[in-house]
Amino acid sequence: MITTGIPGKGRPNSGIGIVGTGSYLPSHVVTNSEVGEPAGVTGEWIHAKTGILNRRRAKDDEATSDLAVIAARAALENAGLTPSDLSLIVVATSTPDSPQPPTACLVADELGCDAGTAAFDVNAVCSGFVFALTTAERILRDSGSQYALVIGADVYSRILNPADRKTAILFGDGAGAVVLGPAAGPDRGLLAGRLASFGADRHLIEVPAGGSRLPATAETVSEGLHWFRMNGRGVRDFVNAEVPPAVRTFLADAGVTPDQIARFVPHQANGRMLEELAEPIGIPFERFSTSFQEYGNTGSASVAVTLDLAARSGQLNPGDLVLLAGFGGGMAMGLALLRW
Repeated sequence: MITTGIPGKGRPNSGIGIVGTGSYLPSHVVTNSEVGEPAGVTGEWIHAKTGILNRRRAKDDEATSDLAVIAARAALENAGLTPSDLSLIVVATSTPDSPQPPTACLVADELGCDAGTAAFDVNAVCSGFVFALTTAERILRDSGSQYALVIGADVYSRILNPADRKTAILFGDGAGAVVLGPAAGPDRGLLAGRLASFGADRHLIEVPAGGSRLPATAETVSEGLHWFRMNGRGVRDFVNAEVPPAVRTFLADAGVTPDQIARFVPHQANGRMLEELAEPIGIPFERFSTSFQEYGNTGSASVAVTLDLAARSGQLNPGDLVLLAGFGGGMAMGLALLRW
């Protein structure tokens, strides 16, 4: 477990915060009825089980980097910066354009960054954005650089089996981005972070083939081993068992109580699952920022997309304590506390 920024754990607040946000959701809207028919369920059943109404799908010629670039430009514009201001780009994704090169390098090139901008990917599946955010903040602090771009982006529609109702009904495509830079004041910015992984539960979410253990062959493709797979009940049990105590401990270590959190921005795994988390975490559901209703589960993008929507809709006010939580494949969990 990695912990940063907790008082008494070795460093004060670094004064690095989010200075701009952006997101991009493809224009193609896919309804519950459309995904429900091949999965053998009704639109009403999907809404009752997940709270999701719609999700977005990338165009045939749109890859993860394309979504990431649009979200990145929106975040840079919101921050009043240009690509030349960036020292670092980190892209969180589990659906890269290709196994190599890093999607972040494609994004950096498309944005017009020079060789002085380091770029790399992070794969912690649905926790990826929080992992990338914490990593980028640490690099800025240790290097003395000013600005970093952190992006969460996924195109899950390319790895879903349309007949699998456990997965096909949940996921949408999208990208969200933030620019990290000098915080607005000494008590603002990212205050603390905590990252943890539970490798013994890795089987709950996986894409079995396509890597070095099961390289792509005609046989692996015919057996559907390149589809995304998830043990829905196992994931729900994991989240209910692990997330609430982790959040409570994290906040207590930071000297914060749940009632002090103005907005909670969790991974948008499943609306019904999020509703179940409110009471054990101690944060009322009305203080959750959500996007699952219209965009579904956008994987690595979901926390970043939801944060951008919350910021642009006026849900976040200067001085608010905001808690971010990512959880998913790995299994992995990332928590970040910031003062807006």
